[in-house]
Amino acid sequence: MTGGSLRLRLIAGAGVAIALALLVAWFAMTWLFDGHVERRVEDELLVQVRPLLADLQLARGVPVAGSEPADPRFAVPAGGLYWQASTGGGAIRSVSLWDSHLPPAAAAPADRWRIRRAEGPFGQHLLLMERAIRLQPQEPPVIVQLGYDLAKLAPAQREFGREMALFLVLLWIALALAAWAQVGLGLRPLRSVGQEVERLRRDASARLGGTYPRELAPLTESIDALADAREADLVRARRRAADLAHGLKTPLAALAAQSARAREGGAAALADGLDSSIAAMRAAIDGELARTRISLVPEGRSTEALPLIERLVAVIELTGAGERVAFSLACDERATLPLASDDAAELLGPLLENAARHARRLVHVAVETADGRRMLIVGDDGPGLDSAQRGEAILRGARLDSGGEGHGLGLAIARELAEATRGDLVLARSPLGGLEVRVGWTLSD
Repeated sequence: MTGGSLRLRLIAGAGVAIALALLVAWFAMTWLFDGHVERRVEDELLVQVRPLLADLQLARGVPVAGSEPADPRFAVPAGGLYWQASTGGGAIRSVSLWDSHLPPAAAAPADRWRIRRAEGPFGQHLLLMERAIRLQPQEPPVIVQLGYDLAKLAPAQREFGREMALFLVLLWIALALAAWAQVGLGLRPLRSVGQEVERLRRDASARLGGTYPRELAPLTESIDALADAREADLVRARRRAADLAHGLKTPLAALAAQSARAREGGAAALADGLDSSIAAMRAAIDGELARTRISLVPEGRSTEALPLIERLVAVIELTGAGERVAFSLACDERATLPLASDDAAELLGPLLENAARHARRLVHVAVETADGRRMLIVGDDGPGLDSAQRGEAILRGARLDSGGEGHGLGLAIARELAEATRGDLVLARSPLGGLEVRVGWTLSD
């Protein structure tokens, strides 16, 4: 994945969002835990104060405790658990307060326990519970206060926070993996679209179609519409090229007639020049028509090689060049060429014609499969080409037929057909002594 990867952006966004949500959850859960622990402390203090309240009395306006809470921490100075009962006339307190006292209560309620936090003795931060209790109707209220050192809760709160943080980290990892799987599942249709687009690139008649999620339907429909427009443009271009070629045939025929009349009139040199120009124009027109057809060559097609080779050889044997040579075929019956039938004939026909034209006695044709490649081989025992000529012949746009016949236009068309179907064309010296043309394609898995 790269920095511009949609998958990376989605996974990173999900990871950050999950982390923020879990961080908020950690704060919320620790706050809830602190509140829960403090409520347990309040319940515990209420249980502890019951014996004190049951025997609490006033003597000359001063509270007197008949019995005290049983928790031994009330008897340990600065032990963190305190009680105090006070009136305007005096106060009694737990031993744990020693010679200190709890913060005074201002207007403590009589109908309920009030909970508050305050700074207590010994530099402790206390949770205070306080209430005004009237023992007898005619007696003044007694302010009863219970204090708990909140520092005693800190270890439990810290331990809970650490354990919760560890749990949430593990939960983040699990959720991040789930997000990764979800993103992969969500992007899978896009991968299918990519594969279909690649198929469409190889075959102009293919379309995405299929069943895709509603969110991708506009994209696939637009791609299909673009493919329709592209195919229509190519067909129009091919038709216009054909119309242009047919439109030029009449002027060329007229020029040929003028050349014939000039030759009859004794202007042989002028006629030869016209014939040469007419031949060059016809070759150029035929070449451009062939290239226009190449632009519409679909990939993903195949043709059985042996029947095609036998059919083309049978036709060439009827020509003057084909009558004087023998053809040697080496091709498995199941071998195929990765082109449609017409395109395979367009590629192989010129190669066989050139080989037959330049061969002395033998033309060898083979289709081989090796190292994951399909090879079409056409070789002859003619004069061949030297290394410099072979290097020039395979250059894009180079032609060796400038003198008329020869390995030129046919090789150019064959090379462009091979490249249009992701193949390549190589010229080499044939074991027979002449030129060998090797057209290869890498076989897909």
